[in-house]
Amino acid sequence: MVMKYTFSLGWMFGGIAIIIAGALVVIFYRQIAENLANGVSSYERVKFFGVITIIIGLLVTANLHTFLLGLLVKLLFGR
Repeated sequence: MVMKYTFSLGWMFGGIAIIIAGALVVIFYRQIAENLANGVSSYERVKFFGVITIIIGLLVTANLHTFLLGLLVKLLFGR
């Protein structure tokens, strides 16, 4: 079964907002790690979560997240 791709302007703006949030995490990772996490030991972890957020934002912007979630559901539940 082939999924039909549809572009959504709402998901595009939502994805851009997610990308901006991830970019801010990557830019201000030191302040975030010092104030919300354990400080120096979590600098790399905070940057890593920021990069993951940017990747998720790119998937949401292109409206590919529904395709990937559909594949995951089919894999887990066999539908």
